[in-house]
Parts: sequence; structure tokens; C-alpha cells
Amino acid sequence: MSALKDLYSRPFYNKLCDTFTETIPGFNKQEFIKQIYSGNWEEKELKDRMKHTTAVLHRFMPKEYKKAAKLIKASITHLRKRQIAGGLEFIFFPDYIETYVIDDFEEAVQSIEFVTQFISCEFAVRPFILKYGERMMNQMLAWSRHKEHSVRRLASEGSRPRLPWAMAIPALKKDPSATLPILENLKNDPSEWVRKSVANHINDIAKDNPHIVIGIAHQWRSNNKETNAIIKHGSRTLLKQGHPEILHYYGLDTDGIQVSKFKVLTPVVKTGDSLAFSFTLENKSSQAKHIRIEYAIYYRRQNNTLSKKVFKISEKDCQPGESLQIIRQQSFRLITTRVFYPGKQQVSVIINGIEQAVKSFELQ
Repeated sequence: MSALKDLYSRPFYNKLCDTFTETIPGFNKQEFIKQIYSGNWEEKELKDRMKHTTAVLHRFMPKEYKKAAKLIKASITHLRKRQIAGGLEFIFFPDYIETYVIDDFEEAVQSIEFVTQFISCEFAVRPFILKYGERMMNQMLAWSRHKEHSVRRLASEGSRPRLPWAMAIPALKKDPSATLPILENLKNDPSEWVRKSVANHINDIAKDNPHIVIGIAHQWRSNNKETNAIIKHGSRTLLKQGHPEILHYYGLDTDGIQVSKFKVLTPVVKTGDSLAFSFTLENKSSQAKHIRIEYAIYYRRQNNTLSKKVFKISEKDCQPGESLQIIRQQSFRLITTRVFYPGKQQVSVIINGIEQAVKSFELQ
């Protein structure tokens, strides 16, 4: 499988330069590619290659950004005519705006609005929020009413307090109230892509301000299944944490629910293999119960402390007297996003947010 950085390949630059030859006066394709592959190109990772592409393009652009902006728009228009979609490799276009237009608010806003309809500007817009504060947030609010769904999504995604892989916005982590009118405008958006961003935005808020998310859940509760789905997905961190108010909101309790026969089927697990465990769940009450079934792995850290991560198994209605047999496996295959440390670890069963039982296993 190719690394993400290999999106920036010779075939990509050849196609890109074919467009620049048509849109940038005096563009020298051979010189552009020569500068792209100068220095330690092979050692550069994805972000470094993107930044390098931005810098090289700037050398071939007019120094006056108003002129450069017209050429960027012309290039994107040309790419669209060639039916080339705006994939991740085109993230250098938003980066160009972020890097070279940060001091020209009006011009940057116009460019962002155009470019984000080709390749999302969710990362590029964040330095403008930091620099211009309320002025930029007012623009984001205006974008939440835009006719194009990609621009509406930018209003939510770009202002997320904890957008992954992006620079943090400490003020919004502390107080996200400036983003709430944006979310209000988008809660019934016809685009699923936009609604998913709203849910992820709410989940970001939950990590620092759970009381605000509880309030949103009560305010938005309706018969609209799409809006209710936003609330549910936006509450996933609180549900995994077993937050009492969100558990009550969804009517999740453990009265009459019994967990038994919890067994670790593989008490010794080798790195690369899977942990297997099983348990029985029974509804001993006289009424049907809605049950959220989860488990947690307490991973050993390098300093020998344990770090808890919760995984969802299922969510379903359980009839009176109904018994469920659950068997689950958890992979310990080596991956780039997690380091496994040998020694004693733990697995637990969680029912409706409440941890029911914990058992140990050994990772070798």
C-alpha cells in the first residue's frame, strides 16, 4: 500500500502542470518540476510535500495576491473542465491562501469561499479565526447559510474546537458559544456531509463543555430523525464516558440487567494475535430494556499505568427474560497509531455506561 505522501507523484505534477501551462502566463513546466524535486524530496512527508508545493507555486505566481487569486480560480476551473476532482493532494491551494493572504481579509474570504468548493479549506480557515476573531466568526456564520453545501460544511468543520490534525483554537475550546448559531443553522441541513460535520463539532464541544452538549440535546430533541442522529453521534464521547445526564437522556439504566459468565478466552495474547472474551447478558426485569453494550481495554502504557479505551459492541432492545450470548475479539495487530507494551492488561464489560466486570490478561 502506498504512503499518503506518494499522492505527490510525477504523474500528479505532470497533470497539474498541464493546467498551469494553460492558466499561468509564462509558466515553465520543466523548471517547476525541477524545483519540486530539488533537495531532500524523498525524505519529506505528506505535509512537508504539500508546503513545498505551495512555496514552489508561489515563485511562479504574481506577487500581488489579487492577480494570483485569479490564477488560482482559473486553475481550479480548468481542472474541473478536465473532470479532475479535488482530492487531498490539492490541499496546497488552501495552504497558499493561509500562507500568503493572511493579511488581506477580504481577498482571502473570497478565495476561501471559491476554493473550498473544490478542496476543503477547513484547515486553512483556522489561522483567520485566530487572527480576526469575531470578524471571521461572523463570516463563518454567513457561510452557514450559503447555497453550496461545501461552504456550509466549512462553517461547521473549520470552526470545530478540536479539529483533528489542525491547529487548536483555545478560545473555542474554552467557550464555544460563538459556534452555536452556526450549528443551529445547520442542524436540519439537507446534506448528510454537513450534518456529520455538525455531529463531530458537537462531540468536540463535549470534551471540554459537556453541559453545553446536554443543553443542545434537550433543545434539539424532536421527531426529526436526522437531527436526533446528529445528537446521538455528537454525544458519543459522553456515552463512552458514561456521563450520567446523557445516560438519563437516552433512558439507559442497568436496573434488572445482569452480566454473568464473563470469561477471558485467551488469558495470554501475543502481539499480532487477538484477545477473545465472552459473557452473558440477561434482562431480568419485567419490561423491555434498551441496552448499549460496550467493552473497554485498559492498555498498558510505557510507564506501566493503564489507559482505558472504550469500544461499542451494539445497541438494541432486550425483551423481558431475554438472554444474549456475547463473544468478542480485540486485535493486537501492530498498527502505526498505537504502540503495545507487554505485561498485564485488562478488559471490562460496560452496560448502559456502567462498568460491570473487569478481568486481566497478559500481553506478550
